[in-house]
Amino acid sequence: MRMAERLRLYLDLIRWDRPAGWLLLLWPSLAALWIAADGWPGWHLLAVFTLGTILMRSAGCCINDVADRDFDRHVKRTAQRPVTSGRIGSREALAVGAVLALLAFLLVLTTNRVAVAWSFAALAVALAYPYAKRVVSMPQAVLGVAFSFGIPMAFAAVQQQVPPLAWLLLLANLFWVLAYDTEYAMVDRDDDLRIGMKTSAITLGERDVPAIMAFYALYLALWGGLVLSQLQPAGGSMVWAALALSAVAALAQVAWHYTLIRDRTREGCFRAFRLNHWLGFTVFAGVVAGYSLR
Repeated sequence: MRMAERLRLYLDLIRWDRPAGWLLLLWPSLAALWIAADGWPGWHLLAVFTLGTILMRSAGCCINDVADRDFDRHVKRTAQRPVTSGRIGSREALAVGAVLALLAFLLVLTTNRVAVAWSFAALAVALAYPYAKRVVSMPQAVLGVAFSFGIPMAFAAVQQQVPPLAWLLLLANLFWVLAYDTEYAMVDRDDDLRIGMKTSAITLGERDVPAIMAFYALYLALWGGLVLSQLQPAGGSMVWAALALSAVAALAQVAWHYTLIRDRTREGCFRAFRLNHWLGFTVFAGVVAGYSLR
């Protein structure tokens, strides 16, 4: 196979044409950077976390596709993925993932020892998630930890410690992951039921839509309260206005998502999932504006 064709396969493997996946990881990580640094974190950490997020999400795709290759062939949406379709072998996909993870680790090495130590925990959670779908009734909770681990990593990189605030922010973000990944799981519910996969959409059943709305509410309430607790001592009317505008925009998006998922159509649920990165950006923008306007 020509090099250009092989490169296209690798880009397909890491979902290069679908940036929504790494944006879902990026926004909470960057918001945590701003909170940990009490404002602008500097170009170095901004570059490390942006590039590191892209690399680790890409590595995660490689691991996930190998772990799920026997399941994905029975799911309409995933049957043509490179590993599942046999266009890339499992060992080759794992080798690509290992190289990407190593590059991300080299970026972490430019920070400090605390961040380096926590990076091993982040990798362990990322490796565990693909297999959680076999045994955990709501594996989205495991994904929530994996997709939120950039938050304690950000505090470690800035403060050389992971304070309770970081774990509270991780908990808040976990509810967002539960919301959008349950929407994602609703797309494949029929296929997952047939092949015996465990997902939150299956576990929640007819309570899926109300649960997603509750997850969104908990995410926004907890995240907003935690950000306010950090900005309140120095906050003025401009800070409050920026945070209020961000909250209104976020709630409007949640309401829109409800209209997309309430009928539980594949198209509506998938669209809601793919649009979630805008909700993450809205919250991030509110954090940046709050710290900039103090």
